Amino acid sequence: MSPDFLIALTMLTNFTLVATSRVNKAIQLVVVQGILLGLIPIAMGLGRHLHILFMALSAIAVKGWLIPFLFRRALREVHIRREVDPYVGYTMSLLLCALGTGLSLVLAHGLPLKPGTSPTFLVPAALATLFTGFLLLVSRRKALTQVAGYLVLENGIYLFGLLLVEEMPILVETGILLDLFVGVFVMGIVINHIRSAFDSTDTRHLAELKD
Repeated sequence: MSPDFLIALTMLTNFTLVATSRVNKAIQLVVVQGILLGLIPIAMGLGRHLHILFMALSAIAVKGWLIPFLFRRALREVHIRREVDPYVGYTMSLLLCALGTGLSLVLAHGLPLKPGTSPTFLVPAALATLFTGFLLLVSRRKALTQVAGYLVLENGIYLFGLLLVEEMPILVETGILLDLFVGVFVMGIVINHIRSAFDSTDTRHLAELKD
């Protein structure tokens, strides 16, 4: 399978993520995106390196099994189904995502890259995924959706890491996955405390914590 095709699917999930109001669907899309990212280095022909193959399989396991397990457990606890009233509407979010993707394609041509870097769309896809994750973080009210935004943001960082994946030691790759796990774990604690204190995961209620 072509790596460019997998990258195109990854960018398509970005648009679907910002357009959906269902929390469960957003979780499923994040899982799909994570699995696609795990397959990209293999499609690039880098599976011949044992540490890269291990990294790719670990990414698929963490993003395709561990994360959905934690998400679904949190979803059962908080009993939310939809992002009802986001800070930025879904139509505007979709337009902003399209704008960010277009800017990513433009900016990618100005970045200094290692000669012979491939595939061609890896850099704009990384920039677009970073922007999408940031957009979800700042435009959604529900804590679970914001966690999904954090994961998409991390996926963009992962894509950037693939540019130099052959030179990066396995410790760095493991550190990326560890950061991902710690982020989900910490946000799980936050969600639990919000639910216990306010019987809601709407982050507007955090304003009640100030003096």
